[in-house]
Amino acid sequence: MVEHSYNFYCDEEVNSILEEDEMMHICSYVLQDQQVKRPCNVSISIVTDEHIHTLNKTWRNQDRPTDVISLECERPDDPDLANGEVCELGDIVLAPNYIAHQADSFHMAHEDECRLLLIHGMLHLLGYDHLTDDEAEVMEALEDRLLLEVGTTRHVGHVTLTRHRGEE
Repeated sequence: MVEHSYNFYCDEEVNSILEEDEMMHICSYVLQDQQVKRPCNVSISIVTDEHIHTLNKTWRNQDRPTDVISLECERPDDPDLANGEVCELGDIVLAPNYIAHQADSFHMAHEDECRLLLIHGMLHLLGYDHLTDDEAEVMEALEDRLLLEVGTTRHVGHVTLTRHRGEE
């Protein structure tokens, strides 16, 4: 089994919805599911709404807070990476207060919404997107399956309906 590494950062003003061990498990599960054979490093940051608002404005030209931002660095299949070289996959930034509010509006448990968005972020780092309806349908089906497989706090059916359909 391929060993992946994770870096965590958390703003002092917020608490993570999920424990680090669970986030590592979810990310590793997605990488295994997507048959990533190269060791990858993923950075996960837990930030305030204000912090993610700044990042969203800087990186996506969106002047508002959001739930998750994925910043891709390298792809595991990059031919420029030497055999066995660690892939710096990228960064996933989560805003737990925003996620909790959003979860309430979708009648989802905060933990399930955070799991979904972590999966969503990992899929972006692996090249998935949802700019078109076809892309969104593929990504949503994958998110649904992965969320059910990693576990939820309650039985859920089709839950994802990507919160970001059509967004860049």
